[in-house]
Amino acid sequence: MWLAVALSLPALVPLLATVTALARPDPATLAHLLEFVLPRVAGNTAWLLLGVGLGTALLGTALAALVALCEFPGRRAFSWLLVLPLAIPGYVLAVVFIDLFDFAGPVATWFRGVDGPAMPEVRTLGGLVMVMTLALYPYVYLVAREAFATQGARAIEAARTLGMGPWRAFFHASLPMARPWIAGGTLLVLMETLADFGTVSAFNYDTFTTAIYQAWFALFSTDTALQVAAAMLLLVAALVALEVLSRRRQSFAGVGHGPVARAPLGRWAWCATAACTLVVGMAFVLPVSRMAWNAMRHLADVDARYWQTLANALSLASMAAALTVAAAFVVAMAARDRPGLLTSTTTRLATIGYGLPGALLAIGLYVPVARFSARLSGSFDLGIALQGGLVLLLVAYGIRFMAVAHAPVSGGLLRLRPHLVEASRSLGVTGMRQVRQVHWPLLRGSFATAALLVFVDVMKEMPITLMMRPFGWDTLATRVFELTNEGEWSRAAVPALAIVLAGLVPVILLTRRRGDAA
Repeated sequence: MWLAVALSLPALVPLLATVTALARPDPATLAHLLEFVLPRVAGNTAWLLLGVGLGTALLGTALAALVALCEFPGRRAFSWLLVLPLAIPGYVLAVVFIDLFDFAGPVATWFRGVDGPAMPEVRTLGGLVMVMTLALYPYVYLVAREAFATQGARAIEAARTLGMGPWRAFFHASLPMARPWIAGGTLLVLMETLADFGTVSAFNYDTFTTAIYQAWFALFSTDTALQVAAAMLLLVAALVALEVLSRRRQSFAGVGHGPVARAPLGRWAWCATAACTLVVGMAFVLPVSRMAWNAMRHLADVDARYWQTLANALSLASMAAALTVAAAFVVAMAARDRPGLLTSTTTRLATIGYGLPGALLAIGLYVPVARFSARLSGSFDLGIALQGGLVLLLVAYGIRFMAVAHAPVSGGLLRLRPHLVEASRSLGVTGMRQVRQVHWPLLRGSFATAALLVFVDVMKEMPITLMMRPFGWDTLATRVFELTNEGEWSRAAVPALAIVLAGLVPVILLTRRRGDAA
């Protein structure tokens, strides 16, 4: 029990460090932030959240309604094909689109060569919103499709018996019932958008995350970075409070239990097929094809440095997955064996890190540890080891992705029959022996799922790794960042394609578990 409490406490460190930064503002720093930094990044972030939130809500809901409620050619295939863009991080999609559609890219060059219309500039807010919408719409699509598919036919049938046509029945019966799920998916998209660093950096679009990075690595001011992170934390809290408030004020109930009768689209059926094809083509087929083409042209980059970078990424992801799953198991066991206020608080605190942007976690965790280690460094070498070391990076990963590991592990524990554990205790099997002989054989699937999810998330993670990695510990994500910073968009395809291939594994498992072929 107390081990679970101890494992949850590191999540408090970045929160407390960020909040206390508001209590001791430096007048000169605060004046600079209020005049030059915060208005610009707050405005940019607000416009980005608005654009991506609306874009993903509309696109994800429309695609989910088509797949779940309508019948058209290719529907069964598109039900899982539309999930595949989850495997492509936003910054990888940005690399491909800038490489293709920027002024010096092949598409814009071709248009100029045939005297066609001028290509619109891709590195704008509109281009950024489009790329992030294509990267993040599956979050809304998955939950909205589940909502539409599980409502039962009676709600739509009841609307039709009242004289409503198909469109009115959808907007007055089906869509309102799915609204909580759509809102939840959109909120997750907003959190991901707020936390994004790689995509906005590729588009040279300043947000809170880029401001934190610039304050730390360009201005060499951790105090300034903490002040920006504190402002960002207020926005995170506002988003979470908005979601909780919206759920409290709404009450929804399912109607019926039968499957939703899919409506034939008639002459519009092939239009639905074309729309789904366009989305899958733009969000998955085009970027993967372009990355594969560029990777073939730059196979010479696969040298000793690349293999070392790949080894670093794999080792970091493996260590983070093992440690995070172990910690999640301890927290989940405490919540199951000793339910109460303390364990519920511990669980919430341990899993809160997934809602915190990586840049905020990095600065909020690094600064207090660095200051503490500076006090120790005069007497102990431990202080030097703590500052910016591998252990601190793994702790940051654990805070960020504990919720990812906790969900499958706690779900597996709930399915474990209590009498099996009680019988083992009656036979004197306790402690680590019980874990090895009882829990491990029965929970291997849950552990594997949790480890895989954390592994892939760490492989894709950029801001924490970029800001906190030890010297020489480049990963695939940081290599993509370095190459794009140098304008080497096509060369970035080699590490980017490796990240995408790793991300495909959990996406394929996800589609199989959800029975997308149904």
